[in-house]
Amino acid sequence: MKKIVFATNNQHKLEEVRAMIGAHFEVLSLRDINCNEEIPENGLTFEENAISKARYIKDNYGYDCFADDSGLEVTALNNAPGVFSARYAGEPSNSQRNIEKLMHEMQGKEERSARFRTCIAYLAGDDELYFEGCVEGYIIDTLRGFNGFGYDPLFVPCGYDITFAEMSSEEKNRISHRAIAIQKLIEYLLGK
Repeated sequence: MKKIVFATNNQHKLEEVRAMIGAHFEVLSLRDINCNEEIPENGLTFEENAISKARYIKDNYGYDCFADDSGLEVTALNNAPGVFSARYAGEPSNSQRNIEKLMHEMQGKEERSARFRTCIAYLAGDDELYFEGCVEGYIIDTLRGFNGFGYDPLFVPCGYDITFAEMSSEEKNRISHRAIAIQKLIEYLLGK
């Protein structure tokens, strides 16, 4: 089975991606290739952060790889937290503090629309490709659900009445922003 590195140590993301792509590829994490350093994310867009992580792995470890950058964009907050989603409440990254800050920022806002966006950068040989996924939805004002991670307990995707955190991982993996982008990556890889 062909090996491909997913440039992450986020166990939640890794499990999500392995569940989607594992039948086709052996997905290695940064830990699996002994990359223990923190890869900087200094970009101002999801695309910039994703490609910088992928290039770091390709240049320093030589593996075909892909990296993602994802975030929540809230219309009423001028698309914040966006690229700063993981560090919205400051360093070090803390999901609980990020959620609390978002809930505080959304108090009194009538406009609740939001979207989760993912950009995947893929590097292999001479290929440098991008795959994007987006799920539209809205922010609720009370945490609901215990599955998922990050902002999932506050986000209800369009067409549903439950949050990402109330969905099973299988259900979320069918419709999530990351699932959409990963499916595009899989279709590309299998079509080669």
